[in-house]
Amino acid sequence: MEKEHKIIDKIDWTLVLIIFLFFLVSCISISSAQTSDQYGMNFVIRQAFWYGIGIVIIGFSLLLEPSQYNKLSYYLYGFGIILLIGLIVAPHCVETGCLVPRKNGAISWYILPGAGQIQPSEFMKPFIILAISRVISSHHEKVRLKTFKSDFLLLVKIAVIAIIPLGLIMMQPDLGTSLVILVIVAGMTLVSGITWKIIAPLFISLSIIGGTILSLAIYKPEILIKYLEVPAYQFDRINTWIDPESYPDEGRQLRSSIMSIGSGEVFGKGFMGKQVYLPERHTDFIFSVIGEEYGFIGSSLVICLFFVLVYHLTKTAILTKEKFNTYVCAGVISMITFHVFQNIGMTIQVLPITGIPLPFISYGGSSLMGNMLALGVIFSIRFYHKEYMFSTSSDRFYM
Repeated sequence: MEKEHKIIDKIDWTLVLIIFLFFLVSCISISSAQTSDQYGMNFVIRQAFWYGIGIVIIGFSLLLEPSQYNKLSYYLYGFGIILLIGLIVAPHCVETGCLVPRKNGAISWYILPGAGQIQPSEFMKPFIILAISRVISSHHEKVRLKTFKSDFLLLVKIAVIAIIPLGLIMMQPDLGTSLVILVIVAGMTLVSGITWKIIAPLFISLSIIGGTILSLAIYKPEILIKYLEVPAYQFDRINTWIDPESYPDEGRQLRSSIMSIGSGEVFGKGFMGKQVYLPERHTDFIFSVIGEEYGFIGSSLVICLFFVLVYHLTKTAILTKEKFNTYVCAGVISMITFHVFQNIGMTIQVLPITGIPLPFISYGGSSLMGNMLALGVIFSIRFYHKEYMFSTSSDRFYM
């Protein structure tokens, strides 16, 4: 009994509560979103099923200690690379019965009998976090005396780990997930200990390049089409983001999203009270449902819940004494934070539409399982390090 009691005490119940609250928000929002005539299936039951699978993933995650994740990181990374290569080399077809279907011009999913669609890039996110965490922590263990050369070598190592999955995901093509990978790499690079003499010029240069490409996409798209061979249809998202009123068809989704959130005003229209029609609102545009039915108050509470999660992860990163664990936390924080800002930003025209879901709330099995796997590693960090990481009992893991 005493041993069972100790095991229960070592579980991060604060994180359990956060996940449970996300589960409630997700099911309530999806339940309302799927009432439109366009849907012929119960997405709430499916989402609850995927949450159940996610809980199982977390349970299995607790079987491994953080040091074991460190040892397995390259194997998991390699497994993710194999899955991504499989999407590229496998025969593609437009039918839903084949292994790798082509949907909307993208080849991002495997169709598995009984399991439905599985998107490997969603699992690549936690895999690349583990791999980069090992690269950084191993580098610092071997290099005791930091120099400009050693820091530059670490940056090259991180770039090599990132560029392979990034290139494979871009080949699908999947711009949204590619951006998430870039943000994960950027966030982990910032906390890697690399000198700012390298990081500052690098980030400034990338910002200038990104700003230049965005400016060309808006004002001179013909240059990108001619010299970079970018397909013309890729500029539709930029054009509809800047001026959705001028694109009746392409900009309908964004206009409807803004109208939905705006019509919710302060307190919203209540559960099932939505009036604005918005296609596929249960996936990437679930926040529009929350904004319309629960208004500014409800939307703010959901955003606050994400802040609580990020705060909890940040506290874990600060309190842990293992460098590998710290970098894992930094990667997960970068991933979730970007997902939230990008998803909510695209529903209110602050950012372009990229098809990035709202973590733990949008419907989607692969996305949810990938996020649960990432949190599973966090659970492991807190489970195995809760008692002996700190010198006093007052410094243990608490909110």
